[in-house]
Amino acid sequence: WSVGWFGEDAQGRRLMRALVFVRDEPDDSPYAHPIENLVVIYDLSSGQVARIDDNEAIPVPAARGNYLPKYVGEARTDLKPISITQPEGASFTVTGNHVRWADWSFRVGFTPREGLVLHQLKFRDQGVERPVINRASLAEMVVPYGDPAPVQAKKNAFDSGEYNIGNMANSLTLGCDCTGEIKYFDGITTDSHGNPLTIENAICMHEEDDSILWKHFDFREGTAETRRNRKLVISFIATVANYEYAFYWHLFLDGSIEFLVKATGILSTAGQHPGEKSPYGQNLNNDGLYGPIHQHIFNVRMDFEIDGVYNSVYEVDTVIPEENPTFTAFKAVDRLLETEQAAIRKADTSKHRFWKIVNHESRNIVDEPVAYRLIPDNAITLAADDRAHVSQRAQFARNNLWVTPYTREERFPAGEYPNQSTGGDGLPAWTAADRNIVDQDLVVWYTFGMHHVVRLEDWPVMPRQNIGFMLEPHGFFN
Repeated sequence: WSVGWFGEDAQGRRLMRALVFVRDEPDDSPYAHPIENLVVIYDLSSGQVARIDDNEAIPVPAARGNYLPKYVGEARTDLKPISITQPEGASFTVTGNHVRWADWSFRVGFTPREGLVLHQLKFRDQGVERPVINRASLAEMVVPYGDPAPVQAKKNAFDSGEYNIGNMANSLTLGCDCTGEIKYFDGITTDSHGNPLTIENAICMHEEDDSILWKHFDFREGTAETRRNRKLVISFIATVANYEYAFYWHLFLDGSIEFLVKATGILSTAGQHPGEKSPYGQNLNNDGLYGPIHQHIFNVRMDFEIDGVYNSVYEVDTVIPEENPTFTAFKAVDRLLETEQAAIRKADTSKHRFWKIVNHESRNIVDEPVAYRLIPDNAITLAADDRAHVSQRAQFARNNLWVTPYTREERFPAGEYPNQSTGGDGLPAWTAADRNIVDQDLVVWYTFGMHHVVRLEDWPVMPRQNIGFMLEPHGFFN
């Protein structure tokens, strides 16, 4: 694990925390056998062990947590096959990295730090190509642990900024990671020495049926009309040591966009004395193994371009008006966010809050500015105290919404170098200028995630958990 900043001067050294586990045999899952409280601090620059942290000795849990077929048997055979076929081929066309599908067009990109990037998302509306987002990507993520135990308290990985999540992308396999009529894109990147590196089949693109888009049964006439929805899926999967993160962009026929993270893999486990029960985690067996509570917090950077470069952002709350003679009235109220500081916001489900990105110069049929709305699903923020080092380094995760005027150098919400940051870099530093964000070229940063209260079902391999948010047209179409 990266060391990060904990108030100690590393004197410019690139230090790593090597946690120690046991394998009883080559294929044994080591996460069942943590050697708790033993940490090797390794200097990547010198290639030497800097020190060894050895705290209270705890017996190594012996019970196994294996999941390979050789241990647990083959996969079930009682389910009949489901065949996903497109006899006439896929509906998309690809020219280089440019994609056209239904009314959508965009370009596929890939970077070492972000992984999959979508560029120049446009929607064809009655023959007119209308821009929606110029660039969208996962910009940062942080995984802080809530257990104050010596080993666990310093777990707070910035999987994008510290580890280059793009470089950890899997080469995807047909029938396992993706099914149907697939188009793969390679991830072109560099290794840690700067040499060119190709990750084959790093990005998967395919279509999926998505239930009904709309339906109405006219009971008076006995007629029914239904339209099926369909989505285009563009995805990649990264393995960060024990965890897998599968990232999906979904484009829908009605102009909606979804960003979805599917978290799976293996817990980063901890050991305690047999018979104990830590208040900061879930016992996974009776042999001293437990899974500490933690969070997975993501930030997505979206350079919006709703019908053009110059956009604004409104916060929309549902409120009860003061004049309410029937006691049944409620209404949605828009509030223009005029400066960066005013746009540092948290979600509020009690007000059914959402945010809409508008273009004041482009009007719809009822003379309102065209817009997309951001539905703040999974809108968690950091649980750690403001004084914690992880809070200082990941201040982007203390709020759900940030809005900045586009600046080429402002790319990553925790700053360029989160592993070496002592705190305050990125969004808090940029927004301190409190720049105007009305009718500007805007970047919207959305923070969301998963508060992972570990359960028994997450062991030995965690069933996928879905985390994400939606962007929907809001008066964008007539």
